[in-house]
Amino acid sequence: MLDAKRPPRRRRGRIMGLLLAVVALFGGSLTVAPQTAAAAPPDYTGDPVHYWNDVLLDVFRQQEGADGAPGRLARAAAMMNAAIWDGESSYRKRWHTMRYRPYINATYYDAWSEGPGEEERIIGRTAYNVLLHLFPDQAYYLDNKFTERFGTQPTDFDLLDITVVGDMVRQIESARSGDGSDADQRYSADGVPGAWRATSYPDMPDPGCRQDSQAVTPAWGQVRPFAIPGGSAFRPATPGLYGDYATLLASDAYAEQVEVVRRLGAKDSTERTTDQTAAAWFWAHDLDGTYKPPGQLLQHTKEVAQQEGLSTYGNARLFALVSLALADASIAAWDVKYRTPIDLWRPVSAIREGGLDPAWQPLSADRDGNAVNPCFPAWTSGHATFAGAWAGIMKRYFGTDTIQITLTSEDPHAPVKRRTFSSFSAAARENADSRVWLGVHYPWDSTDGLRVGDDVASYVIANTLQRIPS
Repeated sequence: MLDAKRPPRRRRGRIMGLLLAVVALFGGSLTVAPQTAAAAPPDYTGDPVHYWNDVLLDVFRQQEGADGAPGRLARAAAMMNAAIWDGESSYRKRWHTMRYRPYINATYYDAWSEGPGEEERIIGRTAYNVLLHLFPDQAYYLDNKFTERFGTQPTDFDLLDITVVGDMVRQIESARSGDGSDADQRYSADGVPGAWRATSYPDMPDPGCRQDSQAVTPAWGQVRPFAIPGGSAFRPATPGLYGDYATLLASDAYAEQVEVVRRLGAKDSTERTTDQTAAAWFWAHDLDGTYKPPGQLLQHTKEVAQQEGLSTYGNARLFALVSLALADASIAAWDVKYRTPIDLWRPVSAIREGGLDPAWQPLSADRDGNAVNPCFPAWTSGHATFAGAWAGIMKRYFGTDTIQITLTSEDPHAPVKRRTFSSFSAAARENADSRVWLGVHYPWDSTDGLRVGDDVASYVIANTLQRIPS
């Protein structure tokens, strides 16, 4: 269990590390307190990219409320994995062959010879420092995971902090400084039928979504992307093509969309199959205490990478590409949710307030079984956009879509924790459709989300971390 109560260590000891580096480089001397105990041997079991992404998922599990919003978590993953990739690229540039371009820059650092565990140390110290910057309240846990891997304290001197790691950390932090991710914007609902509103009802109380102003991260669509030209670069047409809420609600297409989710997404649905219910919960991860939707896809990335036997270099590139795509997918999805003419209400509002069934409840529920809805507009689906981005990267990275994969879930409601798919696209399609079966999205939210996500993935893999010509 993580311990977030201990005060953050931030980067204490870094000044001492810098002084020691100066001494080592210029031949001076400095008296420091002796170590009270010998360092334990490192434990480099498993791939370092996987290890630090597992640490990241543990941190995700501790984020609650708006701190655990999908966009915030995807941004953190992109920062850590992009920095790891640039660190790994620097290592390859110095000692081996750098076959792909870095995300920002790979440095050719000074060294006489490759040190023991150098690749591990660059990846681990880079990941640790980026995570400490992003989640200072998790310092005690991060310190323990660092020591578990290396047998030393993160504040112990390592010359790699000076020659390469510091550059990797500073350049990703500088690149994301002022990107709009900390914007404090309060949402003001359009206040007409069809427009999103808080989804708490007297018979279905949701303390996290009582008021329209509680809408989560309404400005996220304006965050500066990691790779794509802008949040609006891949906006889909529907249902925004109707132009206004009244025209949308009067359309046959809207009525069909509502009817599908009314029948298949109800808590007491008799038409949803047992397998569709299992799939709905397999992909959910809307609850605090889980690794959330971006975390599940990072876990799936690890499962596929292990199945395919990727090297550390291959893992670093794959995780960077997936994370960059997920981060930009969150920005693109939230642009559609909040910055288009239609901030579409959730199915529960459409069905109850549209007069179809004033007692209707979605399958989606909290840990106590009380019905809940994500506290932001329906169109387009974040799950579906993430799924499209993930599958889009995976099939392009591996050069094929048709790889049989077995993926896992940790949602507490999921009756089935492992599901097998014939392709990346099949997994993504089920992920998207699951939101209809859960009762929180319309079919076009899923279809449009998949399309937006795939467009993001296509752009990311065509424009970042590309192969260097021989």
